[in-house]
Amino acid sequence: MNAIEIKNLSKSFRGMYAVDHLSMTVPQGAIYGFIGENGSGKSTTEKLICGHLVPDEGEIKLFGRDYTDPGVRVRVGALIENAGCFPGSSVYQNLKMQCINLGIEHADKEIRRVLEIVRMEDNANLKFKSCSLGMKQRIGIAMALLGDPALLILDEPINGLDTDGMRIMREILVDITKTYGCTVLISSHILGELEKIATHYGIIRQGRMIMELSAEEMDARAQVFVSLKTADMQRAWLLLTRHYADARLEDGYIRVYDEHDPAALVDLLMKNGHVISEIKKNKIGLEEYYVELMSRKGV
Repeated sequence: MNAIEIKNLSKSFRGMYAVDHLSMTVPQGAIYGFIGENGSGKSTTEKLICGHLVPDEGEIKLFGRDYTDPGVRVRVGALIENAGCFPGSSVYQNLKMQCINLGIEHADKEIRRVLEIVRMEDNANLKFKSCSLGMKQRIGIAMALLGDPALLILDEPINGLDTDGMRIMREILVDITKTYGCTVLISSHILGELEKIATHYGIIRQGRMIMELSAEEMDARAQVFVSLKTADMQRAWLLLTRHYADARLEDGYIRVYDEHDPAALVDLLMKNGHVISEIKKNKIGLEEYYVELMSRKGV
């Protein structure tokens, strides 16, 4: 069973499509990276799934049932835009008020549970206004986790975080899926971080889904390349362009794409008097793949 199935979903504002006949499939248990430029329709799609907006047309199913079904709505947690907390109240007080709103019994036990998940069990008495940005994002996730949802929808939860904050967020999201079996739909512009945790991707442009693929499919499509440095980069690059179909000067390196035999490349350079100071073999990452995909005509 899929956690989310969307078919032909549309939403317009003043005659302009924000979501344009979009179809989308999120497998149960996935961390689904939802990718697109600003204004592409990511947040609108998430708000439609959460019931914050009413679609013009199309179908949304959650765990095989219509998304308006009260029995399935209680299985969805979301953090879209911000946590909506009271600045002068403590972390615990904000969570307690949300428990009351949701009608959650045994609130103290549930609050301890979600604070432990987001690594904030020692900060329950801290006022929300005194929390760092990373802590506020984790509090928002804690609020979304109240009631033990099966689906968590997160809009840009890692944007603006420092390196340590992003690491903690990654660990939390992986823990949510592996330990608690929760499916996560997450949008983010920080594709390098998303690549470290996502199991599936959906790429949206101008309100339309242009590609969905798993992390394994993404890895299989990624171009292999050899990066190297020499003392005379320009001359070495000109030599390689005569022998290889795709040799580029990029990011301070010479990159030779779709080359699976670095030894032959090294041999060619050394025979022509070039000393290699650095060489490595790699694949393009999600960010480079996304940029290349967006540059294609007709996409």
